[in-house]
Amino acid sequence: MEEVTQREKRFNRWIAIISIAIPIVVALLFGYKIPNAKPLSFLPPIYASINGLTAVLLIFAVLAIKNGKKGLHQKLMTTCIALSALFLIMYVAYHMTSESTRYGGEGVVQYFYYFILITHIVLSIAVIPLVLRTYAKAYLNDFVAHRKWAKYTFPIWLYVAITGVIVYVMISPYYQY
Repeated sequence: MEEVTQREKRFNRWIAIISIAIPIVVALLFGYKIPNAKPLSFLPPIYASINGLTAVLLIFAVLAIKNGKKGLHQKLMTTCIALSALFLIMYVAYHMTSESTRYGGEGVVQYFYYFILITHIVLSIAVIPLVLRTYAKAYLNDFVAHRKWAKYTFPIWLYVAITGVIVYVMISPYYQY
């Protein structure tokens, strides 16, 4: 029992460091433009597709575990984490080489867009420690705690993945290619 406690403390320390570092690094890099870099304007539809694929795989992962397919669930969840990391790399690369695109819609649609965008951004930051903690609980074979954390993590992560696609679809007509 003592070994698990020490391992969990180490995980928690790393989860805290990563959960703080990622938003700070992304914010810093988001504001930095690589001089004379060719805009990576082809990336937004790719990283939006990655968000969509993540949403689908999250649903399949839940169905897998509900059907007793623990190995498949684990592989799907690990894939979702890898896809989220890939999304983040592409997102930052795009914003380091391209000017931000302003949403051009008006009226109620504009308010809807900004609501979705703001909740997407806030929850994408909040989901980082949730995903890492939930994954760590499974890794440490604490499946009771894993299930408790997953009940909160899953819907938030799914919301972030789906709203990432919605934000892209809504802003895509305004991209400069």
